[in-house]
Amino acid sequence: MDIKREHQINFWYIIAALLGVMLIQGLLIQQTHVKTIPYSQFLELLRQGQLTDLRIGADEITGTFKQPADKNVPDFATVRVDPTLAQGLAQEKVSFAGIPGPGLLQTVLSWLLPSLGFVLLWMFLVRPMAGGQGLGGMMSIGKSRAKIYVEKDIKITFADVAGVDEAKEELQEVVDFLRNPGEYGRLGARAPKGILLVGPPGTGKTLLARAVAGEAGVTFFSISGSEFVEMFVGVGAARVRDLFEQAREHAPAIVFIDELDALGRARGGVFTGGGHDEKEQTLNQLLSELDGFDTSSGVVLLAATNRPEILDPALLRAGRFDRQVLVDRPDKTGRLAILRIHGRKVRLAPGVSLEQVAAMTPGFTGADLANLVNEAALLATRRKAAEVTLEDFNQAIERIVAGLEKRHRLLNPHERDIVAHHEMGHALVAMALPGSDPVQKISIIPRGIAALGYTMQRPLEDRYLMDRRELRQRMAVLLGGRAAESLMFDEVSTGASDDLAKATDIARSMVLRFGMADGLGLVAYDTEGGSLYLGEQAGMDLRPRRYGEHTADAIDVAVRALLDEAFARARAILQQNLPLLDRSAKDLLTKETFGADDLKAIEAQLQPPTVSNAPPPAAIPAETPGGAG
Repeated sequence: MDIKREHQINFWYIIAALLGVMLIQGLLIQQTHVKTIPYSQFLELLRQGQLTDLRIGADEITGTFKQPADKNVPDFATVRVDPTLAQGLAQEKVSFAGIPGPGLLQTVLSWLLPSLGFVLLWMFLVRPMAGGQGLGGMMSIGKSRAKIYVEKDIKITFADVAGVDEAKEELQEVVDFLRNPGEYGRLGARAPKGILLVGPPGTGKTLLARAVAGEAGVTFFSISGSEFVEMFVGVGAARVRDLFEQAREHAPAIVFIDELDALGRARGGVFTGGGHDEKEQTLNQLLSELDGFDTSSGVVLLAATNRPEILDPALLRAGRFDRQVLVDRPDKTGRLAILRIHGRKVRLAPGVSLEQVAAMTPGFTGADLANLVNEAALLATRRKAAEVTLEDFNQAIERIVAGLEKRHRLLNPHERDIVAHHEMGHALVAMALPGSDPVQKISIIPRGIAALGYTMQRPLEDRYLMDRRELRQRMAVLLGGRAAESLMFDEVSTGASDDLAKATDIARSMVLRFGMADGLGLVAYDTEGGSLYLGEQAGMDLRPRRYGEHTADAIDVAVRALLDEAFARARAILQQNLPLLDRSAKDLLTKETFGADDLKAIEAQLQPPTVSNAPPPAAIPAETPGGAG
């Protein structure tokens, strides 16, 4: 709930209300004591001498009856008619009366209703449209749009966050500072001004910031970096100033800026687009506010980003964002803790082992695991089950990784035959190569947008390093599908396009980044980071190439040599087990899916490869220009 200002009752509102009540009461009294009569009757009563106290206006004549027919209605009123016309009508003995003009109420409404229409048009149509463009409320255009949450609104604590124990330990110090700011100045130390949470999307950076506010029990200001920048120059800087002024007024407080890269992008880059001056002014104001932070004021700035490489260096220097806390993908222990938190919200079957689910989900973030538990619960609900079983988790993992099953996507028999041999090629190569991730499932049921089948491998443990042998084996497994097609059919299909792209990425990384190509030396020809910012995502690689044409040719040859060697290895394994490949593919056509028992039976019939696992010979001759022997 946002903090709202208390409204004071104005004395003039009471006066206006009383006058309005008196006016309405007077009109009602007048209507009940006055009788409206036709003008012809007025003339007749006038000739008879029945009227007195006449008051003649421009359009109306009022007065009093000498002998009223009704004692409760002593007065009369009539609308005047032109005297000449009235005399002629009286001679004809015709009853006539004037048409009254608009009354006070009609006159007021004629002015009030159009004005009210314009006010409603502004409130419900023009103002929201102008506000969406940053034009609404010219007096408040420089006000911060941060959502303010007070202590009772933040119900999230560190107990609700799992899988990021190191990050929680770092932020616990911030909580202690906000609770006891005087304790940190006892020995001359100061609390950090800013803390930057860095990590991939979905790892819980925003959740962690809210947990800090919940633990500390202080006011929490939350805003996205994109909400500072508008079409007017200077608006973003004004909003930064207003945000920090509000934070100081509500101190101790936490200011959280999500997606900091939208605000703190490095200055002076290429293709910055329109509004470059506005973004720079906003960033400069943020830097100025960080420099002017009083560490004893009890205000801490938290920010989150998944692209730290594009942030301005001035933002990351000491004294501004003093700490960078990595919020990485959780390991197996962290995934188990996250699953236990989300598992409390669903009804699990007694035999469900969350530890086994954690082992099957390497690389999943906290958001992925929350989605996994929800998908498993939805699958159990869809089949009218009373509890969520382990099979529901298995199907949910397949749905997240491979996509939704497309059983209505019908393939012709020849295409199904190609897909079956393709997937069995992946599986047999993975089973034959020692150290490869075990194959868990094979299916030729189409899934997702373009997948006509899939082979699921699940690692037994989290891996952070891979040697050259493992990378070569992974390329061989990826090319096993194409190798199976080349052995069993006269032509190869387009089904291996994604496999080729992944294998090529591995080979290029081995050559350009990991220095694993013999003949090219221990040189990193490409480095990580910065490529998306510099335009490679839009199809333009704007990074300067730091090697010559001869070296570029040598790199192409080395990449091709690694892929050719991996393909030859996969083809040799399948050639050695050709009958098993054909027989297993035909069984797969019948069953459509192979589980753990089917795969064990196939692996028992597999002949071990006779191909050497030694690294390939030097792919580049020593005399090639650009090489380093």
